[in-house]
Amino acid sequence: QVQLVEDGGGLVQAGNSLRLSCAASGRTEIFGNWVTGWFRQAPGKEREFVASITLLEEITYYADSVKGRFTISRDNAKNVHLQMDNLKPDDTAVYYCAHTTWVRLGNPQSAPAEYKFWGQGTQVTVSS
Repeated sequence: QVQLVEDGGGLVQAGNSLRLSCAASGRTEIFGNWVTGWFRQAPGKEREFVASITLLEEITYYADSVKGRFTISRDNAKNVHLQMDNLKPDDTAVYYCAHTTWVRLGNPQSAPAEYKFWGQGTQVTVSS
């Protein structure tokens, strides 16, 4: 089993920044390659893809709504970050880290159903 824990959420004013972290534990080594994704879900809305990064290639993808403002990065196989700059009120949501067990290169794997493991979420609130 793989466990994911998010950290770094909070309350900020529009235009400010937050840095989210995702720490993985468990037997991640049994998977040869995978994708770590960030998703978010605002009240009353569907869970939305934000960004993803593959383990081996460090290929990244971003939702159009966050391109140029958010940056996903990987320290190692266990730790992934989401740097969120120039935050907007529309970024307010619970942010989830998620983890696939496989990679389809050339595609962002933006569908929640592609992810097997999920963290508990961290709240990001951006005031106007």
